[in-house]
Amino acid sequence: MVVPDDLVLVGHITGAYGIHGWVRIKPYSLDADALLHAKTWWLDKPALRDVDMLQAKIHGEDVVAMLMGVADRNAAEALKGATVQVRRSHFPPLEDDEFYWIDLIGLAVENLEGEVLGTVAGLMDNGAHPILQVAGPAPVAENQKPKEWLIPFVDQFVKSVDQAGRKVVVDWGVDF
Repeated sequence: MVVPDDLVLVGHITGAYGIHGWVRIKPYSLDADALLHAKTWWLDKPALRDVDMLQAKIHGEDVVAMLMGVADRNAAEALKGATVQVRRSHFPPLEDDEFYWIDLIGLAVENLEGEVLGTVAGLMDNGAHPILQVAGPAPVAENQKPKEWLIPFVDQFVKSVDQAGRKVVVDWGVDF
C-alpha cells in the first residue's frame, strides 16, 4: 500500500454512534469541511490504512460518519482512539483571501519595522478569535528558554499573510 505524502491530521474517533456502525469523530478545526468532503480517510488503528467514507454529517460539535467495512457498534467501538487523516489535495478549495491553518505553520513572522520575530509554530482558538503562536529563534545561552509570542489573529495585529513569500507581517513589537 502506498501512503500519500500529503496526509493531514484532521481529527480522532471518540467512539461509536448508534448501533449500525457509525463512528463519532472529534474534528481538530472549527469547521469540518475536510472530513465531510474527503471520500477516503486514513485511520491509524490497528495500522495506517485507507477507508472509504460513505456518509458524514455534523452532529453538535462532532462529526458522525459511516465507514466502509464498519458494520456494527462493536466494529465502531474498536476504532476508538484512531486518528483520522485526509489528503491535503482533498481539502475544499478556498477563496483568494483564505488559507488553512496548516499552511501557515513554518512561515516567517516579522513586524512592521522589519524585525524578525520567528516562525509560526501553531495556531489555537481561544473562542473569540484564533491565536498565532510564534516561536522565536533559539536562545544564545543554554539556560534561556526560546521566546514565544501569542498574537491575536485579527486584522488589528496581523497585517498580511504572503503564502508564496512564506511570510506573515504583524503589528507587534519584539518586546511584547
